[in-house]
Amino acid sequence: MRTLILISAAFLMLTGLLLPAPAGAKIYIDISSPERKLPIAISPLNGPMGAEIAKVVSSDLDYTGLFVLLGEKGFSERPYEPFNRDNWLATSVICVMKGNVSLNGEGRLDARVSLYDVQSGKELYRKRYQAPEALIRPIGHAIADDVYRELTGTKSAFRARLAFVTQKHGIRDINLADWDGQRARPIGLMDRLVMTPRWSRDGNSLLYSSERRGRWSVYLLDLKTLREKLIYTGRGTNLAGDIDAQGDIVFSSSAGGNQDIYLYRASDGKVERLTRTSGIDVSPSFSPDGKKIVFISDRSGSPQIYLMDLNGYNTVRLSFKGSYNTCPSWSPQGDRLVFAGRYQGRNQIFTMKPDGSDTVMLTDTGSNEDPAFSPDGRFIVFTSYRDGYSAVYVMRANGEGQKRISPPGVRAFGGRWSPN
Repeated sequence: MRTLILISAAFLMLTGLLLPAPAGAKIYIDISSPERKLPIAISPLNGPMGAEIAKVVSSDLDYTGLFVLLGEKGFSERPYEPFNRDNWLATSVICVMKGNVSLNGEGRLDARVSLYDVQSGKELYRKRYQAPEALIRPIGHAIADDVYRELTGTKSAFRARLAFVTQKHGIRDINLADWDGQRARPIGLMDRLVMTPRWSRDGNSLLYSSERRGRWSVYLLDLKTLREKLIYTGRGTNLAGDIDAQGDIVFSSSAGGNQDIYLYRASDGKVERLTRTSGIDVSPSFSPDGKKIVFISDRSGSPQIYLMDLNGYNTVRLSFKGSYNTCPSWSPQGDRLVFAGRYQGRNQIFTMKPDGSDTVMLTDTGSNEDPAFSPDGRFIVFTSYRDGYSAVYVMRANGEGQKRISPPGVRAFGGRWSPN
């Protein structure tokens, strides 16, 4: 019986009260085609740990590349002073965030935050956030998400969780962290071999493959109970692919003598073989609408990206540039695929449209692989070897802002954000 470390307390839900935005609320940034960065001021909250919370909010918003954050030296008011539009009119700032935070005797934070429009002087939103003191960073991420949504009209990835694999002394484990890689905690699998985890569409489970007692099998872990379910095992190599909204799972297996794509149906537990070629078929992934499966096959002589219907029919090849393309993953809108391709002897990250057109290379440093989009489609997480060892990196979807988010000096790979 395997023992998993209970870490769900680190991801408790935040409670909050929000004043609803009025109908036809102003959109300050059109994220589909931003004309310029929006100048804003994120004031430290007045009270204990108020500066730390504001720092998380500022970091999240700054990384989007959509905002210009006013430095604290340029602030026209102290944190404890009420907002007064006249104090900010001489600055370039369009919006100001201010608030207060208190800590009760039971170690629980109570933050009250408001966002103001400088020109009109109006309060755009007001919300109360309550959570244990240990969740100071999730509070900051939640505030950043609300500010982002108020100014762009869209949801961010700031509340998402990150899952990735680490390896120490030959033992691998899956870690859960905040969207930016902070507060990483191991689940407790402690296997010799664990492959990249995939999230269920509701964010409550992780799908992965692991080698135990000489056999590769596919598992599904319930993150609420930390109970592990064996999905498929048997002879050969069985590697997890993806899970759709109904709980159906695609994976690859060599049980039939060749590595092919299989479909596990959650409704009855039956397994159906989808591909039957002489090539190796791996890395299947459902399209966001659940109607297609993208996968890798070397049936043409080298690993390339293919697309097929859910029943395995109507297969078409998508990638034709380069001799080695692998690890495809969908954008949440289904309008782009991100993948790793060989370029000048190293793997780099590319995106393209689902019809194989408009290929764009995003990385050019070191060797990079295993990319995936964030739940809002604005960022890409990937594995890079530019530090001399595998590490989890993140960048904006246009390739800007590349930075490592896994712990320094630790081998890490296979990063995936939760869908929510």
